[in-house]
Amino acid sequence: MQITTDIYQRIVAAKIYIDENYREDIDLEQISKQAFLSRFHFHRLFTHIYKKTPHQYVTQTRMDAAKVLLAKEGISITDVCNSIGFESLGSFSSLFRKQNGYSPQYYRNIAWLKKKLEKEQPKKFIPHCFVEQLKIG
Repeated sequence: MQITTDIYQRIVAAKIYIDENYREDIDLEQISKQAFLSRFHFHRLFTHIYKKTPHQYVTQTRMDAAKVLLAKEGISITDVCNSIGFESLGSFSSLFRKQNGYSPQYYRNIAWLKKKLEKEQPKKFIPHCFVEQLKIG
């Protein structure tokens, strides 16, 4: 499939729109308008370029943002859910578990534990090749 520079730039503009608006209730119609293409043509081209559908990309962007927020203290899981564009805590939790293999709470616990260990034992988080090269220890 041959894609012109103009079409490619329009698809990238739509991807940037997703990156900037994933917290909102956006749909394929809104996203495809950013590329000035029909929903069907946009879907086919986006999937060809990024190897995932626009919906999969929106979901992945939301899950990546959730991981960052879950690692922070002082933000409830419900607030994380709402701030990344989900309306239902149940659907967020089940999708998070499906994509990551564990619940948001479990992910949060592991992230907090890792932060604690990084502070207590920072040398354990330095790759061995650096330790050997710089003779750290």
